[in-house]
Amino acid sequence: MNDTSGLITPALVDLHLAPADKGEALRSLAQRLVAEGRVTDLDGFLADVAAREAQAPTGMGDGIGIPHCRSAHVTRPSLAFGRSTRGVDFDAPDGRPADLIFMIAAPAGADDSHLQILAALARRLMDPAFTGALRDAGSPGAVAALINGEEVPAVAPEAALAPEAAASRGGLRLVAVTSCPTGIAHTYMAAKALELAATRAGARIQVETQGSAGTTVLAPEVIAAADAVILAHDVEVRDRARFAGKPTVDVGVKAAVNRADDLIAQAAGLVAESGGGARPGTAPVAAPSAPAGEHWAQRLRKYLMTGVSYMIPFVAAGGLLIALAFAIGGYQIASAPSVLGHFDWTSSHSWAAMLFQTGKTSFGFLVPVLSGFIAWAIADRAALAAGIAGGAVSVAVGAGFLGGIVSGLAAGFLVLWMIRWNVPRAVRGIMPVVVIPLLSVAVVGFLMFVVVGSPIASAMTGLTDWLNGLSGSNAILLGVLLGAMMAFDMGGPLNKVAYTFAAGALTTAGTTPDAGSLKVMAAVMAAGMTPPLGMALATAVRRGLFTPEERENGKAAWVLGASFITEGAIPFAAADPLRVIPANIVGSMTAGGLVMAFGSTLRAPHGGIWVLPLIGSPFLYLLAVVAGTVVTAAVVVLLKGMRKDAAVAAPEAPVAEEGLVGV
Repeated sequence: MNDTSGLITPALVDLHLAPADKGEALRSLAQRLVAEGRVTDLDGFLADVAAREAQAPTGMGDGIGIPHCRSAHVTRPSLAFGRSTRGVDFDAPDGRPADLIFMIAAPAGADDSHLQILAALARRLMDPAFTGALRDAGSPGAVAALINGEEVPAVAPEAALAPEAAASRGGLRLVAVTSCPTGIAHTYMAAKALELAATRAGARIQVETQGSAGTTVLAPEVIAAADAVILAHDVEVRDRARFAGKPTVDVGVKAAVNRADDLIAQAAGLVAESGGGARPGTAPVAAPSAPAGEHWAQRLRKYLMTGVSYMIPFVAAGGLLIALAFAIGGYQIASAPSVLGHFDWTSSHSWAAMLFQTGKTSFGFLVPVLSGFIAWAIADRAALAAGIAGGAVSVAVGAGFLGGIVSGLAAGFLVLWMIRWNVPRAVRGIMPVVVIPLLSVAVVGFLMFVVVGSPIASAMTGLTDWLNGLSGSNAILLGVLLGAMMAFDMGGPLNKVAYTFAAGALTTAGTTPDAGSLKVMAAVMAAGMTPPLGMALATAVRRGLFTPEERENGKAAWVLGASFITEGAIPFAAADPLRVIPANIVGSMTAGGLVMAFGSTLRAPHGGIWVLPLIGSPFLYLLAVVAGTVVTAAVVVLLKGMRKDAAVAAPEAPVAEEGLVGV
């Protein structure tokens, strides 16, 4: 047996899978995992699978679909297998429906040995002999034996040639890195596909898989000897600076799975163009490039969201600490002396001052971190210094988070340009540690201090004054707009834009108890709580309009919504987007508008009902959330009820006719 033994049993194999669509196929296979005790919560597990499917299609082409996820509802690494005669659409790049469907289930806390099992399986799926044997297998037991390694199919001579054997031929020397969001399937399939393609081309390749099963880092001497690099990734490549100066093919991970031969040929072409491959001993950071086919707007969103994702922990920690400090010591705590020499262990005032000063310090990192990691997303580690320095200057000149965005983009694109300079070999070694940091920090500092810092600071002052002066219809309209954005994609780009706007404005609030920016934060959190709460209420009052799985999801949605986790509504939207999403939008618009009308405030950037003591006008705030929840539930019940009524009315004539025939 190999290291995939025990992954599957005959009871987890369905050789006659006949679903109407992908959702039914996933449910059918998941039910087998539940029946075998491999999954504890069917709906919770399917929600995790759906969340993974939403990131990117899991159709691999050649008739293979690999839905997979890591889930807290999985008890042990497992696989359910289905073979379909008519095929299931998994959005494969070649458009071919999947007749071989592998549902991979990994525990959320799986150790490396468990994840290596799944990685080994993913690699085997790239072997045509293996998938061919699965298509020909006549019984569930035979399939389980094949997958568990108890019966190894004969391997085609070309595929049997290991990369080491190909290496003896000489030829092109390559290194590669593969990675995907979950690090379970695509990462290892891409690695295997590249190894097989290199073997066919008579090339040598070593692949570093940056996946969940751990990473064996490429040795520096291997990288130094390589003619070219292939980066097949959907997440940022770790320590990209190692590949500096090498001809680089940079694509998404699926390109390696589906077009590995083309990528090897493309790498060979780059080596030929560069005159045989650059092999500097020391070099600056390799210039990142976007995955093939990615639009500039998608890249810009990725850069901004990267900065936001690293910024949010500082916002959450700082905001909650400041809010707690105000709750304990009142707003006057902002003027307390430093706790370094004035801390009394028995005084609540001292503890409140300590919380406030710690939170304020955390907030101080917000803009530099935002700026630094926007720059990092564009040009990798070499841009961090200029990005962080630019963010710090932005704070110093009063340009705030808007200045941080500008300085991050400026630093990133400046460094991206600099690392593409064709410099003499003698200078390459000091480029990443001296030349690039020196020039980029100086240029970004000049830009923020002298050129754009003051205009942006004026814009931030205007934004702060506008927020603080919001009242009446203007405030309500802003709350309605932010509510719609929070509910439209439930954790997606629009949701993040609204949240980032509120969190950024939160930094301008100062110590004013009723600042407009605090009202914006309150409106955004209320609007984000409403969708899952509305779905939970709807499943409780009109159970017949929802499936048993949706009713179970509704129970969890109460807690998720109360905790300001908007994603709790995603399973409902995925199942019925045309009815659920409009209902969510209307309910969140109601909640956001009412919060602004009531003038409720919130200094904490997260927490839901658990930070209720930190909310200004808490009873009115709860009233707004309840109103939004009721509106959401009413609209979705109305829309689903109309659909059900139409479905009942449509078959009336055929049923009557059938009755007459039977008389």
